[in-house]
Amino acid sequence: MFPPCIEAFRHCKPLVSIDGTHLYGKYRGTLLVAIAQDGNSNILPVAFALVEGENADSWSFFLSHLRQHVTPQPGLLVISDRHNGIKAALEAPDGEWLPPAAYRAFCIRHVAANFALTFKGKDARGLLVNATYAKTEVEFDYWFDILRSENPAMCDWANRIEYSLWTQYCDEGRRFGHMTTNISECVNSIHKGVRNLLVCSLVKATYGRLAELFVCKGREAQAQLGSGQQFSQYLVKCIEANLKTARYFTVTVYDRDNSEYTVAETTPTGSFSLGSYRVSLGSQTCDCGYFQALHFPCPHALACYAYSRVTWQPYVHSVYRLSSVFSVYQMGFTPPIPEGFWPPYDGPTVIPDPNMKRVREGRPRSTRIRTNMDEVDPNRPKKCGICRQPGHTRWSCPQAGGPSHPV
Repeated sequence: MFPPCIEAFRHCKPLVSIDGTHLYGKYRGTLLVAIAQDGNSNILPVAFALVEGENADSWSFFLSHLRQHVTPQPGLLVISDRHNGIKAALEAPDGEWLPPAAYRAFCIRHVAANFALTFKGKDARGLLVNATYAKTEVEFDYWFDILRSENPAMCDWANRIEYSLWTQYCDEGRRFGHMTTNISECVNSIHKGVRNLLVCSLVKATYGRLAELFVCKGREAQAQLGSGQQFSQYLVKCIEANLKTARYFTVTVYDRDNSEYTVAETTPTGSFSLGSYRVSLGSQTCDCGYFQALHFPCPHALACYAYSRVTWQPYVHSVYRLSSVFSVYQMGFTPPIPEGFWPPYDGPTVIPDPNMKRVREGRPRSTRIRTNMDEVDPNRPKKCGICRQPGHTRWSCPQAGGPSHPV
């Protein structure tokens, strides 16, 4: 845990994604990471831990220190897979990660993978994913009814998991639209080139890359602030996309004091109705669910703001403001002290456990636990590695050059 990352998380979205990745070095081990995201959709690692493996003790050690030193904010959301070690650590009786101090949510990609182990077929898995991404109960019931018509046992399987853990419409806006742990997987790919290094070199590489990240993103935010922008580029793009929707809205005021409206949505010609939605600017809610889930105005809310001649800027979550994004990277890293200037070490001597040393003889054994997410579609035709055309391999490719002969 580095001080700039601890300070940065105070200005990020109130959620953290946790995951573990295996090390490929001389000794076996697992690197546990906690990842956050700022208001401009930039990924930010906030905590790391080197442990023997993913088990209840390791996750308890990591999550207890994460809660104590990095994420003491109340109401924090933790997104993870359904690992039993994470479950035991988050449900510990000390209450650090129990509601209302903190909440847990499952990665939908892992839930769909567990679902596919029992029920085969991509269509059924797609229906489940559509139901999880639904932002309203009506939309969720629509996809869930289709899933029930396919096989009632699928719905029984899903109903055994608490809805607040895997559905978006029941999360009360804590996810900010994050349904998977993909931000953790991105950091795993960045560490892929250094996971075979020794611990000291791994820490140095992580420290250097974080310092470079803070400088780069800090300069970008400072330049945008200097140009007079108020909000992050991500929010500006979303608002512009909402304003450019090719739809026609008819706004009706029902309560001017409480800013409650109904918005009738039709096609530009007015020949086809696309539905009616209730919008409350005071409570920042809309029947479409986008306002509550993403914490910035949806197209229906923007139509109400325009009708009432009120600016939408005050109704955006503070994390999307450019001042918050700049504050994330305001505290920089200091250059590390060269090894020749380190003070004398008087602590205990650490001796590596020989049982954790990797066997050099033979082919390295893969420690990756493969799931159906790693399976290749058997119906996809194999392609040549040279011309990328199906029907043959690189060994019989007509474009492969033969052996050269001296003239």
